[in-house]
Amino acid sequence: MNSALMPPAGYNEFLHEVKNHIRQRQYQALRAANKELLALYWWLGESISRRQAEQSWGKAVVETLARDLQAEFPGRNGFSAQNLWLMRQFFNEYSDKPKLQPLVGEISWSHNLLIMARCKDDLEREFYLRASARFGWTKSVLQHQLDNQSYRQYLAGQTNFD
Repeated sequence: MNSALMPPAGYNEFLHEVKNHIRQRQYQALRAANKELLALYWWLGESISRRQAEQSWGKAVVETLARDLQAEFPGRNGFSAQNLWLMRQFFNEYSDKPKLQPLVGEISWSHNLLIMARCKDDLEREFYLRASARFGWTKSVLQHQLDNQSYRQYLAGQTNFD
């Protein structure tokens, strides 16, 4: 047998360790990028909301801003007028809810939009925010959980018994 083809002792374990480390770092990088994107969206939503309140900006300014941002960042679809309005709503929905603010950074923008659209109660939002982050739900799994009213089922299962 050719010894050049045989990996040295312990190589397979090392390879497994390296692959796991790479996957962990990739996941951490994705989470960090998601947090930064949500921080940007929060800031944009806050900035639009404040300028509308303080300077009486109307819809036309947001439409113009969307066009200018899309021209500056071509191929980047996050700066449509609709998304800018959603960023404003995102800020307005959570700005006075310090308990929920850290949770929104733990999940993706699409997850946040789904929860924001479907849950009007803060406790229900908290339930889905926490569950999405904890269990790593995909958007379709979150949609399914919302459709099945998992929060209501969870509440119905609560008792005073051990």
